[in-house]
Amino acid sequence: MSGVMKRMGMIFRAKANKALDRAEDPRETLDYSYQKQLELLQKVRRGVADVATSRKRLELQMNQLQGQSAKLEDQGRKALALGREDLAREALSRRAALQQQVTDLETQHQTLQGEEEKLTLASQRLQAKVDAFRTRKETIKATYTAAQAQTRIGEAFSGISEEMGDVGMAIQRAEDKTAQLQARAGAIDELLASGALDDQSGMAKDDIAAELDRISGGTDVELELQRMKAELAGGGSQQAIEGGQQNQSQQSQGQHKFDKQ
Repeated sequence: MSGVMKRMGMIFRAKANKALDRAEDPRETLDYSYQKQLELLQKVRRGVADVATSRKRLELQMNQLQGQSAKLEDQGRKALALGREDLAREALSRRAALQQQVTDLETQHQTLQGEEEKLTLASQRLQAKVDAFRTRKETIKATYTAAQAQTRIGEAFSGISEEMGDVGMAIQRAEDKTAQLQARAGAIDELLASGALDDQSGMAKDDIAAELDRISGGTDVELELQRMKAELAGGGSQQAIEGGQQNQSQQSQGQHKFDKQ
């Protein structure tokens, strides 16, 4: 049972793969891949912008702390000039704490600046790859479209395309049906002529009746010919006509005897 299920699964996957291969259009796949690359490039650019924004925010904070540090230094100088050494010491102590914060921010700023440079370089490289892929994509699409058109033209001329194949099959079926009907009509005619089939219309004749009709038709012609000769030759031709009628009567009697036998 396990082997049967594996085989069924393999057959299903093979048929599904074949169906997908027929349905896949390389041009659509290339366009989809290009769209995904543009989305990735957009994310990288957004990341660069976010890092640059964070770097700029740190710079503003450092500038603000440095301004506060300079103010505390000035206040300490003034307090020391007024003899307020305690105030000057407090101002310098706060200034030192601010300087430590500035140092930490500078470290973060350098880190962000390095990340920004890396992302910018990656974005530039990715942009170059996307541009190169777009050029190659359009080239492949144009080549595929030209090859597809050439293949269709070749198939149309050779008659192996699906559309031309359908037309050819329709013509072949029509020719086969025509030949079949012609053969059937010929066979029916032969059977009717031989008497193997009865003609329900009563118009069919057997061989003997056909022969009698032929003899009768021939005799009528002879009689007409003798009559015409008699008219031209005079009275003696009347006897020839009567003799011809007597011969016809004898032939009819002989044929009647033949029918009885």
